[in-house]
Amino acid sequence: MKYLRRAGHKVLARNYRCPLGEADVITLDSSTKAELGSASLVFVEVKTRSSDEYASPESAVDRRKQQKLIRVARYYLAHHDVGEYPVRFDVVAVLLVPGGKGEVRHIVDAFRPG
Repeated sequence: MKYLRRAGHKVLARNYRCPLGEADVITLDSSTKAELGSASLVFVEVKTRSSDEYASPESAVDRRKQQKLIRVARYYLAHHDVGEYPVRFDVVAVLLVPGGKGEVRHIVDAFRPG
């Protein structure tokens, strides 16, 4: 995903599937090095809509979807040697605009396990 790469993310996996579900994108965000002293491992949920007339794309990432992504992240961490990085969950909401590129909203740290 070009948007995330331009924002300093290295894409580790796209459409990662495991027995517990799927993560749209998994990245390593190097832009957090100055703030956290380390890059962050980011699990990204991407939601695209052609209109936000009834609801925004990001509103589709409800509590059920969040819990599923958290389980997928835990599985990924248990089965991949990725080192000791802080983990966060982002949402990238894409609103398609007729005749245009679309509007992208990146919600950093959109939710936390809990």
